[in-house]
Amino acid sequence: MQKLILLVLISLLFFSSCAEKSEQKENVATYYLIRHAEKERIDKTNKNPNLNNIGLERAKNWRNHFKDVKFDAIYSTDYNRTKQTALPTAQANNIDIQLYSPSDIKFEAFIEKTKGQTVLVVGHSNTTPKFVNGLLGNEKYEDIEDDNNANLYIVTLSKTGKTSKLSVVN
Repeated sequence: MQKLILLVLISLLFFSSCAEKSEQKENVATYYLIRHAEKERIDKTNKNPNLNNIGLERAKNWRNHFKDVKFDAIYSTDYNRTKQTALPTAQANNIDIQLYSPSDIKFEAFIEKTKGQTVLVVGHSNTTPKFVNGLLGNEKYEDIEDDNNANLYIVTLSKTGKTSKLSVVN
């Protein structure tokens, strides 16, 4: 009888621990945020340029950098340069790019929608740090310098808190 009680107690502890770990994993969201790759700068009046050859290579390099990351969603602003930056990674993950407007983003709704997901967000020198700050709920990062297309922000949101990391990926 004692062995049976011991077995039941061990089983309860094991299964409750597994359920807790599963619940924690489901509620953790990880966001990777980048600025678009290098754009054509020939026509200064063009508000929607494509990527230049260096930018197209960087977009492929982002795909390679993220090769071990399984994205659930990829978001981009509705500009050629951001969509072209996101495209190789979206194709590698076999998912469609979802468009967002930085001026219309509702962070609480976005966080709720992407809870438990791994998400890539492609934006601009001013919108990417603002997006990171919106996820974190504080003004931690400033605009990216115009000649910098290599910043990678990683934000993790969980029940226990919010973390962020900035690195440069060349």
